[in-house]
Amino acid sequence: MNLIRAEVERLTARRFVQLMVVLLMAAFVVTAATTLAGSHQPTPAELAQAQRAAASDLRSMELEHARCLARDRGERFPGDDHLYLPRDCSELDPALRDRLPVAADYLTGVFTFTRQAEPLLYFLVAYLVLFGFLVGASYIGADLNSGGVVNLLLWRPRRLTVLGTKLGTLLGAVLTVSALASLAYLVTFWVIAQVAGYPGPTNAAFWSGLGAVWGRGLILVLLATATGFAIATMGRHTSAALGAVAAYLVVWELGGRIVLQILDVARPEQLMLGSYIGAWLAGEVSFWDSTACRTVTQGYCDGSYTLTWQPALAVLVLLTAGLSATAFAIFRRRDLI
Repeated sequence: MNLIRAEVERLTARRFVQLMVVLLMAAFVVTAATTLAGSHQPTPAELAQAQRAAASDLRSMELEHARCLARDRGERFPGDDHLYLPRDCSELDPALRDRLPVAADYLTGVFTFTRQAEPLLYFLVAYLVLFGFLVGASYIGADLNSGGVVNLLLWRPRRLTVLGTKLGTLLGAVLTVSALASLAYLVTFWVIAQVAGYPGPTNAAFWSGLGAVWGRGLILVLLATATGFAIATMGRHTSAALGAVAAYLVVWELGGRIVLQILDVARPEQLMLGSYIGAWLAGEVSFWDSTACRTVTQGYCDGSYTLTWQPALAVLVLLTAGLSATAFAIFRRRDLI
């Protein structure tokens, strides 16, 4: 417990960590103030007009579905010759849509919590991922570079115990900050929607979907934190982690993507780490593979493919675990002086 307490004190005392927390609070305040300034509480007339627009769109969807079903029965309606209808009428069935038109979709200049909470949460998760990676890299990188780890080993001469305690303390602190910050963030925007906007229709499906994004975001933050810690441990410096990420983005995510497009490689997105990060956060993402329809000369060809969160999580966890295991193995044998 003394070692954990010492690591917590060292972590909270670091100026860089304090700076990142201040920047987090500043981004929080700016986003909330901008949202509050650009929103207003809708009047009864605005709500009524938005509800009529939503009802009108819903009737149009139902009519289009009814026309498709009538076509399958052999019935004809005026104007059907110029109306595109898919072969499978279930594509037009309003009951099978992920969501139906609601009044919140037709309110302008109004902050609607149900429409904007998820994009705002993605923005916060992106910052927290950067926060976790930089704090994780600087926490161990500065100690290795300054000799702080050597001094700590004189007190507790067990390398793996010391490094494991540092990583565990770091992950616990980042998780606490991320969870509290995201909860305060969502509560603030919920209050803004109540006093100067429109909450929108909230139900169990909405809250469960938002909670799923929140949970996946926290896991991604922890994985990014551990990755930054591991790379900095292997490179013995914070800049090693920054350089490794910059090199990967430039060489592979940008340069490699261009090369794969030139070579016309099938499903190149499956080779990009960014694709798996997006699939994990969103639950699934769809991509288009132009090579899939190369030999199709007639009829419709669907070249789309989907990445889901299960393989995305497996890739991210295996990558983080591999880097962490390598870092621990190198730290165990390395001359620290």
